[in-house]
Amino acid sequence: MRDDGAVTSSTPGTRLPAPSAPRLIATDLDGTLLRDDKTVSPRTVAALAAAEEAGIEVFFVTGRPARWMDVVSAHVHGHGLAICGNGAAVVDLHEGPGKYRFAKIRDLAVPDTLEVVRVLRAAAPGTAFAVERTGGLHHEPTYPPLHVEPGESVAPAEKLLAGDSDVADQPVLKLLAYHPDLAPDAFLALARTAVGDLAAVTRSSPSALLEISARTVSKASTLELCCRERGISPAEVVAFGDMPNDMEMLAWAGTSYAMGNAHPDVLTVATGVTATNNEDGVARVIEELLAARATA
Repeated sequence: MRDDGAVTSSTPGTRLPAPSAPRLIATDLDGTLLRDDKTVSPRTVAALAAAEEAGIEVFFVTGRPARWMDVVSAHVHGHGLAICGNGAAVVDLHEGPGKYRFAKIRDLAVPDTLEVVRVLRAAAPGTAFAVERTGGLHHEPTYPPLHVEPGESVAPAEKLLAGDSDVADQPVLKLLAYHPDLAPDAFLALARTAVGDLAAVTRSSPSALLEISARTVSKASTLELCCRERGISPAEVVAFGDMPNDMEMLAWAGTSYAMGNAHPDVLTVATGVTATNNEDGVARVIEELLAARATA
């Protein structure tokens, strides 16, 4: 990275630099678009607005549930959509903070969820689970208070997923698995081996917290669906991310940037590196894209 914070290539000889006229920007939130204090900087707000004014669609693509999108709902213009839950849902945020509508749901089937619980209990004893449904979070008694909200209900995962549960009609968006002793990357590797192709396993937290979705669900696969509906090709997409749950999206997009604070593995799939989230790395790239468009 140059001293001025401008973007530089991290993987020479792979894909071409960002196009001067991208049609869509896809950006992760935590550790990417948001600063560490979970705010959107004035510079980033201005860059997002300028991109949309130039006719470039902006999609927020996050592991967050829909109810945690208030921080950016005011900055969703045009289409008004965001991809949440690592691709498990496309949410319409048009109505503003505190209001959202599920436009698309790609749920994790309950039988598959129960099998993942069984497999991980055997492979990593001590694992605690939480179930993210469309109506809220439900967790086991041993699941730690990692979130900013209390669980809707507390019980063993098998009971939370029972057919006679009060929320059995709510689709499961993802299963969360936490281990108190394993290192985050070690837990991820162990779980991926144990779960196999039963489900998709990733992580975005600095702790040993895994996020488990339906087998074909990822940020990339849902972003691809949204782009296909708009006639947008991967070559016309610029993506940003910082953690393992962003890797498929960064590999799929024609141009992608790892943040300066990114997990080392993310650097292996991105076509470039930008400044950190606290240094407005996403805004810097958008400004350069728009400047290149103006002089093209």
